[in-house]
Amino acid sequence: MRELLIEKLRNVFGRVFPDFSLSNTEIEINYPPEEFGDYSTNLALKVAKELKKNPREIAELVKSELEKEDVKDKIFSQIEVAGAGFLNFSLSAGARGSEIEKINSVGEHYGDSKIGKGKKIHLDFVSANPTGPIHLGNGRGGPLGDTLANILIKNDFSVWREFYVNDFGNQIRILGHSILKDDEAQYRGKYIDDLAKKNTEPDPFLVGQMATETILDQMIRPAMESLGIFFNDYFRESSLHKNGEVEKAFEELKKKDLLYEKDGALWFRAEKFGDEKDRVVKKTTGEITYFGGDVAYHLNKLQKRKFDLAIDIWGADHHGDVARVQGVMDALGYPGKVKVLLTQNLTVLKNGEEFKMSKRKGQYICLEDLIDEVGKDAVRFIFLAYSANSPMIFDIDLAREKSNKNPVYYVQYAYARMAGILRKTEKEAEGKADFSLLTNEKEIELARHLMRFPDLILEIAENYEVHRITHYAIKLADKFHSFYHTSRILDEEKALASARRELVSATKVVLGETLRLVGIGAPDKM
Repeated sequence: MRELLIEKLRNVFGRVFPDFSLSNTEIEINYPPEEFGDYSTNLALKVAKELKKNPREIAELVKSELEKEDVKDKIFSQIEVAGAGFLNFSLSAGARGSEIEKINSVGEHYGDSKIGKGKKIHLDFVSANPTGPIHLGNGRGGPLGDTLANILIKNDFSVWREFYVNDFGNQIRILGHSILKDDEAQYRGKYIDDLAKKNTEPDPFLVGQMATETILDQMIRPAMESLGIFFNDYFRESSLHKNGEVEKAFEELKKKDLLYEKDGALWFRAEKFGDEKDRVVKKTTGEITYFGGDVAYHLNKLQKRKFDLAIDIWGADHHGDVARVQGVMDALGYPGKVKVLLTQNLTVLKNGEEFKMSKRKGQYICLEDLIDEVGKDAVRFIFLAYSANSPMIFDIDLAREKSNKNPVYYVQYAYARMAGILRKTEKEAEGKADFSLLTNEKEIELARHLMRFPDLILEIAENYEVHRITHYAIKLADKFHSFYHTSRILDEEKALASARRELVSATKVVLGETLRLVGIGAPDKM
């Protein structure tokens, strides 16, 4: 509907002001407060200076032309000029009814778009050192990355989900020392004891390498799958070193004069890209740093595997890496091809106090423990209820609660209630729906919120603000529950009952698709 409104405004504006081109002016369509209608635009204010006219005068002329055109289309019930020159639009009951019919016709494809045009996106998320179980610091990126992938696919992007396994470097040697329990041991916990019992190798690095495979297969992969996340590949950092891709990346940097030697080490000119100082990519010992591996990894994505865009989801502790990774890829010929999302830390509360879950390991807060406590659906939904760049508190007691205080329960209960209504009102489906009868406030608000779903899906594909989809789900449940308490279906006149039932059906379609994208269950009964 928003795209249709943009098209109408462009056409009408061209007729009212034929000598003025809107080609360089974006028509913004916004959502006003509900008492002011369905959509609003500030177009008249944006072009007033160029047209040398009063914004209200411009808005009145556009309004008049739109109203003439709408005599046949009957899309609007009211077009209003407000304030300094805003145009507010209220849709007709017929327009809402057409959208309700469309939702029920296309089902789960409502909100699909083709903006991606098959563009290949590499999505790297959760990625962690394979030195122990997944903890909440990097686990928070799981639902974020998985849901973002679902939304991008709905917009016709081709998405490759990947877990980058940091199985090369000093942390692997430290893991080996920990299993050998010598003076350089740092990792502790039951899993270290279990690995030590099975080890027969004396070399720390080889011990660490063998242990990473066990940790990956027995701890990391099962944790991800218990959260409903299935990667296309677990890409090992060690492969970049074995096949020479790291050294090849360094050669490309040298050609562009972005590397230099100093004190026996190899340095990247990071200051050129806004970093506070230049960074080492190869130490005097010959050891490659994380950043050195990152350069090769991103070249592998964009140059070798030819992805159109690389999206990385990292923990907040990697904020300093963002500018230099993006900068080096810009310099290597891939400007704007790396996007980075950072997740902040979270705190888990139980009985009002911070909960240290440690049955699987030493000091970690383990993701699998949290899933065991409250279930996959609660973990995914509550993780996504917060913006990635804000710290969050996960309250276990709230997540367990079977009441409207728990957002997961509240949304799933709304879906189950919709399913129940549709089962009980099958006979009402036989009547011809008259959507012009859907005129009470709660019916209009519910239909209006349904129609905002395609815009939301499109916007998240562009700005990656995935938390907005859980907020949408909660508000949709709010709108539905309010509708439920004011709008009967059984024992109502057939045309009205059928229209209301169609509205419930459309709401179930949209909420069901929302829950699918978030990756949680949509129960028919609760």
